[in-house]
Amino acid sequence: MVGTLPSVPLPRRPLDTSDQVRRWYENELGWATVPAHAEVPGSPVRLRVGERFDVLDVPAEAGRAGLRHLAPDSPVAVQGDRMRLLVAAGGAEDLPGLLDWLEWGALALDLTALGEGCVMDAPLLPGTEPGAAQGAAVWLRPPEPGCEVDASLPTLSALGGGGGAPDLVRLVDTMATQCHRLRLRRACARPPAFP
Repeated sequence: MVGTLPSVPLPRRPLDTSDQVRRWYENELGWATVPAHAEVPGSPVRLRVGERFDVLDVPAEAGRAGLRHLAPDSPVAVQGDRMRLLVAAGGAEDLPGLLDWLEWGALALDLTALGEGCVMDAPLLPGTEPGAAQGAAVWLRPPEPGCEVDASLPTLSALGGGGGAPDLVRLVDTMATQCHRLRLRRACARPPAFP
């Protein structure tokens, strides 16, 4: 027997956490995802917006005031200094008209909506160690697998939304007010333009 070397198994590939995240969103929640960029290792999975929910994106400071207008099981994510409140699909399309109706339309507010055709970074899975991925989106109020999240999302109740769903009008008005206050506070904090 001439020197045969024992076979050594090839090293395992590290677990792809983005695949685990994608499976959780698709299988547990039924939400559509966009695959992570294969060419950019560690890039986050993204969620398709507009099918099951839309997103109101506001400064976290303004978003905190809006939390009282949400059902306790309405999902809310935070990424950096931004808060993303999930609202009923179609809410993004309603936002400009709603802001005009509430007489906020003429002001530049730091309040945007993501709707059909948009994506958002998928927050880390609930229970993930804080600081696991610096700068990653995290759930402030995570969605519950098995619960019908659509029924708890804010909607224009006067236009056929669910009877128990939170009111999108109150939510938007509160957040617009807070965004405007933040804008005024920042303007007052700046030094005068004239020396």
